[in-house]
Amino acid sequence: MRFLTTPLLRTRERAPFLLLVALTACGTLGMHVIIPALPATARAMGISIGSVQLTITLYLIGLAAGQLLYGPLSDRFGRRPVLLAGMTLFTVASAATALAPTPGILIGARVLQSIGGCAGLVLGRAAVRDGATPDKAAGQLALLTVTMSVVPAIAPAIGGFLTAYVHWRASYFLLVAIGAATLLATLLMLPETHHGERGPLSFARGYKRLVRSPTFLGYAAGGALTTTSFYGFMAAAPFIFENLLHQPTQDVGLYYLLLMVGVATGATLANRLSRRVALRTGLRIANMLAICGACCFMVAELTGHLSVVTTVASMALFMVGAGMASPFALAGSVSANPQAIGAASGLYGFFQMGYGMICTIVVESWDPGSVFPVAVILLGSSVAAQMVLLWAAHHGRTSNQVL
Repeated sequence: MRFLTTPLLRTRERAPFLLLVALTACGTLGMHVIIPALPATARAMGISIGSVQLTITLYLIGLAAGQLLYGPLSDRFGRRPVLLAGMTLFTVASAATALAPTPGILIGARVLQSIGGCAGLVLGRAAVRDGATPDKAAGQLALLTVTMSVVPAIAPAIGGFLTAYVHWRASYFLLVAIGAATLLATLLMLPETHHGERGPLSFARGYKRLVRSPTFLGYAAGGALTTTSFYGFMAAAPFIFENLLHQPTQDVGLYYLLLMVGVATGATLANRLSRRVALRTGLRIANMLAICGACCFMVAELTGHLSVVTTVASMALFMVGAGMASPFALAGSVSANPQAIGAASGLYGFFQMGYGMICTIVVESWDPGSVFPVAVILLGSSVAAQMVLLWAAHHGRTSNQVL
């Protein structure tokens, strides 16, 4: 793979932090930036709400499935070449979505876009863990979450204004530019961070070992249930804000900005707590905050007090919990087996995106555009996360693993 190395990398030992932020954000950016454009996309292409929401659901499927590939591949061949391949796919597929003449091509290109974008999700996080201890990784991942949350926070606001004042395709073209810039920066600035032993390529062996570990399952499932149940809200939010709460399109992105402030707040708390409390304790505290936010959202819906203020406030509290849970859960997951950091990051991401996909499917099929299914998903998921952690802690003690 000598042709993938540039002279600029010969003196560089670590990946630039901002580049890791960009790589990690690309996969989720492809989902966040187009959300305000979904109603306009449906109108322009003459498709239903449920059909246009497929661009989110199938995107999540691609993110989930792709992460199972990238983890073991990067453990075997290294982070850098696999990242370059993934970012190339993301950029080319982004161009296809921006130019798609039919709904079928748009949806198909979105799947390819997600498969390419999830390379950054898996391997950006793995690169952070490559040279850090579990506790130090939790702090670094929290800092990554804080910084990264700014990008998808701003993206929906930008997407809303682009949709309202330029064109509904403008958000899709923005992803082309972001993908191309990140690909070029990766080529020029990203060194290889995986310097450990590289065994034979084996998908089944590494994943089989991980799913048998109560420690890994506790962190991965306990984190995924909280951090990606929010995708069910994202799929329904444009229609809740516009159709039920009668808000203009350009304001939807601003509401997302407020919610992502909650993510940044939670990640900041995780960064400060990472060296003071155990990972499992931090994750339990985070899940309790999410439960409180979900309860407030459910009460507002059941009592007829749903408004922009109650929706944003309750969901912001939920997102504080989700933002705090993410670095604790990820650090615990990728530390379960130091010889399979890439595979653990990929499987953790698969759990995240797979559950996010399930949440969006439930929202789309139960009662599209309504609030109650979303509230059930958020509250049920955050409660289930606590139950999973208790189960894993019990089974971890009986199998001499520590959660």
